[in-house]
Amino acid sequence: MSMQALIHEKIATAISCKHLNVVNESHMHSRGEDSHFKVVVVSEEFAGKRLLQRHRKINEILKDELAKHIHALSIHAYTPDEYSDREGQTPDSPTCLGGSKFDN
Repeated sequence: MSMQALIHEKIATAISCKHLNVVNESHMHSRGEDSHFKVVVVSEEFAGKRLLQRHRKINEILKDELAKHIHALSIHAYTPDEYSDREGQTPDSPTCLGGSKFDN
């Protein structure tokens, strides 16, 4: 299973999503590996939760992948109303500045 598919499966299993999109952005970076991803998660479960709490939830779901495989993860976590207000638009991911916890 690809890393992109694994990320999608793990989030979809852990959170009841109204919308979930996992984008492999590795091609925009120099490493050439499946290590840079953007996730857009829309869920009622985020209602009343601060941004930090939402990100922590995603990070906890993907803790093994973050520790071993993922160099960069851009998280966009919204309630359905927030996503609707944005008209389904999310910010572009920041440019990778290089370096990696995997480099020695």
